Amino acid sequence: MTAEHTCNHTRIAPQSGTGFRLKKGQTLRIMDPMGEQVADLFAVSEHDHRCALSSGRSLDYASKIYLSKGDLLYANDSQVMFTILEDSVGKHDFLLTPCSQEMFEILYKHVGHHPSCFENLSKALAPFGIDGAQITTTFNVFMNVNIHEGGRITVDVPTSKAGDHIDLRAEMDLVCGLTACSAEGSNNGTFKPIDFKIL
Repeated sequence: MTAEHTCNHTRIAPQSGTGFRLKKGQTLRIMDPMGEQVADLFAVSEHDHRCALSSGRSLDYASKIYLSKGDLLYANDSQVMFTILEDSVGKHDFLLTPCSQEMFEILYKHVGHHPSCFENLSKALAPFGIDGAQITTTFNVFMNVNIHEGGRITVDVPTSKAGDHIDLRAEMDLVCGLTACSAEGSNNGTFKPIDFKIL
């Protein structure tokens, strides 16, 4: 996938994604270099791909839907995958699945191919032996999802500004997929890059 490496960080091009390994104890810093750009994160255990990031476990154990500094991200088998060490935004989504071709067709009546986080994650994780069918709800960094009366959901403009970041420490050896989101509605109508580095 499209990722530009520098000595300080890796830049994911707009509407694309990348895959990488993250060892236990390493910290993944995800940065929004221009502001108002979502990044979708998915992860599985490097040693057992059946052990995958779980929104349901994480939100259940935290007893809240917005996770930030000090919170844990769990796998489907209740092992801790990540600890959020730092968070300059404080608002991320863990309810919605990554945008997909079908989502654009159903929600926006889009005709023809549209880049999507699901497609980009599938391509980025395939070299690690991870099938697209394993990709479930992603941790949607900087995504501003709000719940209204009656349970209505809206996807609003991200509150992230240029330079904002989140730090996630790996609590096991992981294979990660990360995107610069491809959905217009999630990114205030524009497509921008996402930066990351491993600390």
